[in-house]
Amino acid sequence: MTDYIVPLILLTTALWSLRKKENTYDLLLTGASQGLKLLVTLIPTLIILLTAVTMLRASGALMLLSRFLSPVFSFFGIPTETALLVLVRPISGSAALAVGADLMAQYGVDSQIGRTVAVMLGSTETTFYTISVYFGAVGIKKTRYTVLAALIADFIGFFTASLTVRLFFPQ
Repeated sequence: MTDYIVPLILLTTALWSLRKKENTYDLLLTGASQGLKLLVTLIPTLIILLTAVTMLRASGALMLLSRFLSPVFSFFGIPTETALLVLVRPISGSAALAVGADLMAQYGVDSQIGRTVAVMLGSTETTFYTISVYFGAVGIKKTRYTVLAALIADFIGFFTASLTVRLFFPQ
């Protein structure tokens, strides 16, 4: 069924524009050119974010920071093993998935850590990526309180994920 979704959307769009007597090809070209213009404005941000995450992971800075913050995480009931995931998730989804996969391979998917990681990945967002993409797309330069509010929401997501797993899967 999923193989037919994109062709179905294109067919529906073509039929709709024919019904309205509009030039479908010109509309598709206009949309594609606008998409490429948007992509050109977003690429530098994405390259910087991915480079920064790679450099932080390769240098060991994220591992050092996660060890430093482990007492804070344990105070809030967040497993200290997930500290690296908590630090990486707001920056990069792919890096967070890699960290999550490593944790699940190390502790097992049905372990308390594996379940917590799965819920954390599903209930939090790649904050900086999302802000840079959406704000960059519409040309907003000053984020005001958006970053702080989004990071607080991420922390609440991490805390709630840990709490939920402890409540539904007690050890």
